[in-house]
Amino acid sequence: MTPADKIRNLAIVAHIDHGKTTLIDSIFRAAHTFRDNARVEERVMDNNELERERGITIRAKHCTVTWGDYLINIIDTPGHADFSGEVERVLSMVDSVLLLVDANEGPMPQTRYVLMRALRLGLKPIVIVNKADRPNANPAGALDKTFDLFLELGADDHQADFPILYGSGLHGWFVHDLAHDARRGMEPLFETIIERVPPPTADPDAPFLMQVSTLAWRDHIGRVGCGRVLQGTLRKGETFLRTSTHWKGYNKTEGWEVAGAQEERAVHMWVSRGLDTVAVNEVAAGDIVWIAGPKEITLGDTLSALEVENPALPPLEIEEPTVSMQFLVNSGPLSGQEGRAVTLRQIKDRLNRELRTNVALRVEDLGRADGVKVSGRGELHLAILIEEMRREGMELCASAPEIITHHDSHGMLLEPMEELVIDVPLDYQGVVIEKVSKRKGEVINMHNAGTGMMRLEFRIPTRGLIGYRNEFLTDTRGLGIMASRFVGYGPWCGEVVSRQRGSMVSMDTGDATSYSLDNLQQRGTLFVKPMDPVYNGMIIGENSRPGDLPCNPTKTKALTNHRAVGKDHATALDVPRTLTLDTALEWIAPDELVEVTPKSIRVRKSILNAEDRKRVEKRTSALAG
Repeated sequence: MTPADKIRNLAIVAHIDHGKTTLIDSIFRAAHTFRDNARVEERVMDNNELERERGITIRAKHCTVTWGDYLINIIDTPGHADFSGEVERVLSMVDSVLLLVDANEGPMPQTRYVLMRALRLGLKPIVIVNKADRPNANPAGALDKTFDLFLELGADDHQADFPILYGSGLHGWFVHDLAHDARRGMEPLFETIIERVPPPTADPDAPFLMQVSTLAWRDHIGRVGCGRVLQGTLRKGETFLRTSTHWKGYNKTEGWEVAGAQEERAVHMWVSRGLDTVAVNEVAAGDIVWIAGPKEITLGDTLSALEVENPALPPLEIEEPTVSMQFLVNSGPLSGQEGRAVTLRQIKDRLNRELRTNVALRVEDLGRADGVKVSGRGELHLAILIEEMRREGMELCASAPEIITHHDSHGMLLEPMEELVIDVPLDYQGVVIEKVSKRKGEVINMHNAGTGMMRLEFRIPTRGLIGYRNEFLTDTRGLGIMASRFVGYGPWCGEVVSRQRGSMVSMDTGDATSYSLDNLQQRGTLFVKPMDPVYNGMIIGENSRPGDLPCNPTKTKALTNHRAVGKDHATALDVPRTLTLDTALEWIAPDELVEVTPKSIRVRKSILNAEDRKRVEKRTSALAG
């Protein structure tokens, strides 16, 4: 075992795409974690296929490197706001954080959030100005904004006196002085970590105590809890006490209480070495360890020696869902042709497996035979889950995202609010402000960076952002950058006008024809191409005007024995818009569904039959009147 004074526990936190995972690649190379002749892929910590495709970290991951006789435990955290709950929990296991700031973009919404959490825990961050070698980099400006952010968030004198490193995680060099120091490698980073990250304050002679901060699942073993040993030692096979706690009242305003305690046994224990987990027979204070044995282990549980009096630690804050969708059985005519048609029981089984480790997810019964309600932190959080189910061969339908509202003690309706930061060329700031204002966004701050880009900060309801990303990219010609984070609940902002165009809905079933699509593309934007299968109630494009447009994309040209005057004109079809899962979920209206199969993404009306849709509309109008 490594002595506690030779252990350094830290997390790497930053906004999405600021270079956390790439930095860890350079740390591995500098610490010679792999053999010199080993073939190592880029972003080695992103071991999930979806993470590699999307270029984001979805779940926090642990790794360990050695530098001299020091053992450095590093946690790579997600940068996207939808997975921010992972950051909240892992910060309780570390003694400092590496705060990465992009030298061009400066602090972004997620930078503010993770820094706020770290400062509240009393951690003293190390600031790294990354990508300092980029052509448009402004390291001094990024550092000034970061220092202002520290002061704004109430950092004390010790926290505001943070060490600073400049460099490039991609190219593997960091320096203290960008103008004078030689760019010789990663040594300045390791030296700063050893010097400025405090060793874990742990007493190896005290009774065993730790708190579960992360969950995992292993087949044939069950749920596994991960946390840092706060004091004492634990040997494999020893008995300990598992104490569960929970918050009282809404918004955790009434404190917390003990929910129960039970004696358990440490059946398996692992620690991280490099990227691997290694089974061990004993762990000591300061170690970050995985423990299996308790069947019902949950997040925030306190594990302690039997002789510890009042061992319960305060429960960890688990992020509340803000967006929900309905996961429904695929009832379309093409069900089962491209994947494995599943029943409601199979959907529930799959979601229950996800609930073992995804603590930010909620599943509720709708009281109907074809679907359940699934809630999460945002559209991306739920879209990742749907994509994973799709790649497992499952077919299902998903409804449009809906926000989750609450009422305060006075009965006022509250809805989730977001902080939205947009970097946009000066030529497009007008249309962006206009569109965001229509979605109930309020301008908080505007800053001209002097590089032809304007930074706009808004406070906007979460439902105002649903479906806006594609419209934003179109308005800014793909040059704008937007990022948001959940900041809490606020008063209901009124009705939000989002999609202003209708759908082109097929009235027939068959294969789409070029003859019919040639006429329909004059009325809007198509989602299908010739010979694609369509069915009654399927949406084959976006109407150029408000309201739905019934159409027949399977219509063929009438064949006669009469010669037409002149020559037939050549059919020239535009390239159809390809809907991805994310864009489809953003685009659909409340009465529409996304049909997800392993091979295709389609959109359809929730009620396929046109006459049934009219009856429901009349009934809804009568009730509203």
